[in-house]
Amino acid sequence: MKGYRKYFFNKLAWYLVTFVFAFILNFILPRLMPGDPVAAIVARFAQGMSNATGVQAIYQQYTELFGTNKPMLEQFFIYVKNVMRGDFGFSFSQYPRTVADVLKSSIWWTAALQFPAIIVGWIIGNTLGALAAYRKGGFDKVLMPVSIFVSSLPPFGMAVILLVIFGIGLKWFPTSGGYGFDLIPSFTWSFMWSVIVHYQLPFWSLVLIAVGGQAIGMRSMAIYELNADYVKYARFMGIKDRKIIGYVFRNAMLPQITGLALAIGTMVGGALVAEIIFSYPGLGSTIFTAVMGGDYPLISATTLIITVMVLAANFIIEILYGFIDPRIKAAQAD
Repeated sequence: MKGYRKYFFNKLAWYLVTFVFAFILNFILPRLMPGDPVAAIVARFAQGMSNATGVQAIYQQYTELFGTNKPMLEQFFIYVKNVMRGDFGFSFSQYPRTVADVLKSSIWWTAALQFPAIIVGWIIGNTLGALAAYRKGGFDKVLMPVSIFVSSLPPFGMAVILLVIFGIGLKWFPTSGGYGFDLIPSFTWSFMWSVIVHYQLPFWSLVLIAVGGQAIGMRSMAIYELNADYVKYARFMGIKDRKIIGYVFRNAMLPQITGLALAIGTMVGGALVAEIIFSYPGLGSTIFTAVMGGDYPLISATTLIITVMVLAANFIIEILYGFIDPRIKAAQAD
């Protein structure tokens, strides 16, 4: 227990230090982007005005509202204070909407798309990889090249292939949006069915990419474990094959669990390409719009969410490793 406590607090300290540096970069980097987003807002609101003094007054009013007229250090401390209250300010590209309102309307679309796709792809991929390692033969010879081909495709490549075949060619599924453009979000059957139909192409484009990579990783780890000395010794001792296989795949799963945690932690970033191609109303599209519009309050908020998710996923998996693999705990105790 003492070794595990040391392991836990050591990991916690490193992750806190990492978060502090990531938080600082999260604030600074978007604000180094070229251009003046406040000027773009003023231009939008001051259309038709010929009075330069009036336009300048509006500009000063908005720089005061967004705090861009203050020194960078003062802006940082204001940002820290606001973030601790859950206030990310106004969105530049979608003013007068707040950043929290923009995120609230898009994050659930991304979570509903990405999380099930990652879990389904992880389960299918690991199952196929384990079967390929155990059964070998024709099953392995077919699965391996197919998995390599699928995993080598970039996410946008798989999305385009499914879009062309099932959306444009066969016309089985719609090619863009999260639901029909003629519908208003509600709990009616017509709206829910439209959401399900629009969900299919982005969902399966993400699942297929995940399946290929997970199958290759699980197959390699399972083959390594099946040829380990402890397996040969266990079989020599007459232990039942089913029990041996249980230990083999438990050990082979460790790196795969890490991969799952990282995939969940970075799912917002992975959503970007798929959501843009399918015009899906999630967080990926929101990030793209924010970058194109120089909307650094929205960029900071979304990248901070990604940072927290990645660090939390890694920290949780590190802690779980201490329980799953006793060797880690023993190493910390020495």
